[in-house]
Amino acid sequence: MSGFPPNLFAGRRYAVVGLGRAGLTSLRALSAMGAAVTGWDDAPFAREAAAREGFAIEDPSAELRDLTALVLSPGIAHTLPVPHRIAANARAAGTPILTDAELLFQAVRAAGSRARFAGITGTNGKSTTTALLAHILRCAGVPYEAGANLGPAALSLSLLTDDGVYVLEMSSYMLERLATLRFDAACMLNLSPDHLDRHGDMDGYAAAKRQIFARQTGNDTAVIGIDDAFTAAMAAQYPRCVRISGHQHADVWSDRFTLRDCLGTLAILRQARALPGVHNAQNAAAAAAMALALGVGRAPIEDGIRTFPGLPHRQEMVGEMDGIHFINDSKATNADATARALQCYDKVVWIAGGIAKAGGIEPLAPYFSRVAEALLIGRDAAAFAATLAAHNVAHRVVETLDRAVPEARDAARSHDVATVLLSPACASFDQFSGFEARGTRFGELVHALAAAGAA
Repeated sequence: MSGFPPNLFAGRRYAVVGLGRAGLTSLRALSAMGAAVTGWDDAPFAREAAAREGFAIEDPSAELRDLTALVLSPGIAHTLPVPHRIAANARAAGTPILTDAELLFQAVRAAGSRARFAGITGTNGKSTTTALLAHILRCAGVPYEAGANLGPAALSLSLLTDDGVYVLEMSSYMLERLATLRFDAACMLNLSPDHLDRHGDMDGYAAAKRQIFARQTGNDTAVIGIDDAFTAAMAAQYPRCVRISGHQHADVWSDRFTLRDCLGTLAILRQARALPGVHNAQNAAAAAAMALALGVGRAPIEDGIRTFPGLPHRQEMVGEMDGIHFINDSKATNADATARALQCYDKVVWIAGGIAKAGGIEPLAPYFSRVAEALLIGRDAAAFAATLAAHNVAHRVVETLDRAVPEARDAARSHDVATVLLSPACASFDQFSGFEARGTRFGELVHALAAAGAA
């Protein structure tokens, strides 16, 4: 974090609970801006790491009423399913519970900058759309900083001048802990059941997501997808919103080949190699709609979409052997995300499994005809096998990714299929530290297999 005055938050007192990537960044940034800060984490190793940097480490429960705010890691519950004890005490004391994106906004405004904020949420596609909008701004020469749920933590971002734009990926966990942050341009891509343990039910999840539009004025822009029932209904509640779609007529939409608005063509999507499929057409529509709202011209939008390099672990081709393409879509941690991948290919050998979300893979039944064979890994492989057996889909339980990759190559050869797709439809924490580690391991295994074949 650079450019913020060292006394900007002088006189404020914060406790940061949860000392992972965002928490440690918050400790550093708030301290650098003159605030009095303490940190806490239930894990001793995390406390020790922060203490080695010289931060005061103490349980803040006894002094919650004296705090400006409790900065709570997004992954720590403050209501459902069971609130963390410090969060419960903070609520009882009337202490605000905030996320780091809220504090970034407060810091930017306190520093006197009128830089604009663009926020992106949805169940799937947030990271791609965030990165794409940032890439378009780069092509347009607009100063920007991008991060929050994607990439750098919010409080690691630098101070921008009035002409700059903060592009923030916002999770539901972050959105429910905002107080003053107003997005000049805000986007809701899509909604499907996710994180229901944290929000109670679908209504609670949708309510958290809708916070991205809170505090917007008539001069701000709300962008809402209409390609699923939940967001289509939401768009009807915001009559002034910009409606976007990857396959049907809207304010910004795709006819599968061309991205359009009321003035004509915005981009030729077949030239955008990193944005395959209808879901990515909607992501492109979202980024274009937000860029237009931020005053970006049509030429930089077209250039940005065409040259976008894509993101790791999102339909990333990590290797090719004997005409077989190996696609890393490890970011697909739920069935809806995997559906978006499966619809891009006529036939695949599919690697799936891990810790399943509610509903498992039954919602993917319309795409099972595209699966020549499934290789199942992780904790819920047996449950997935039962679903696939009920639909007469060829499958094997192979348990680990290390076994799945060579067997997938052999299966692709056997079925004369040109695509091996890792799109797990599951969380990864049974076998990996996160989807990134899972995708990275997939790439390593593919490269090792290719090297062994070439030897």
